[in-house]
Amino acid sequence: MSHPLARLSVRHWSLAGLAFCVLMMSVALVLEHVVGLAPCPLCIFQRVAVLAAAAVFVVAALHNPTGRVGAGVYGVLGLAAVIGGIGVAWRHLWLQSLPPDEVPSCGPGLDYMMELLPWRDVLAMVLSGSGECAEIDFLLLGISLPGWTLIGFVVLAVAPLGLVLSAFRERR
Repeated sequence: MSHPLARLSVRHWSLAGLAFCVLMMSVALVLEHVVGLAPCPLCIFQRVAVLAAAAVFVVAALHNPTGRVGAGVYGVLGLAAVIGGIGVAWRHLWLQSLPPDEVPSCGPGLDYMMELLPWRDVLAMVLSGSGECAEIDFLLLGISLPGWTLIGFVVLAVAPLGLVLSAFRERR
C-alpha cells in the first residue's frame, strides 16, 4: 500500500503550491496596504520569487503532464524560484543582523534605479543591501518579516519537491 502523498498528481502538487503562494502574497499585501508597512527592495524581490513560483505552479496545474519529464521540469523550475526566494530572504535577515555601524547606507529607491540603470546593476545594488532593508519594522513571536518569509519559502519548497518526487515514482 502506498502513502497518500505518493498518489498526488502534478495538478494536486501545483495547486497546493499555488495556494500557498496566494497566501504569502495576501499576507504581504495586507501588511503593505492595511498595516502600512512599505516594502523595501529586498521585500519586493522576495515577492517576485513568490510570483515566479506561482507562475510555474499555474502552468503546471493547467498542463498536468502525465510523464516523468514534465513533472520533473516543473518541479525544478518551481524549486529554482523558491531557492531564489530563500537566498533573498536569507540575505535580508543577514542585513538585519548587522550592527548599526556596519549597515550599508540607504541608496536611491528601487523605482528610480529601475528607470536609470540596467537590470543587472539594479540587482547588484539591491542584493548588496541598503539601510532601509536592515530596519526591523515588525516582529511576530520575535521573528522579523524576512524570517517569516524564509519560513514560508521553506514550507513552499514542499510543493516543487513533491513534483520532483512524483517524476521519480513508478507509473502504473
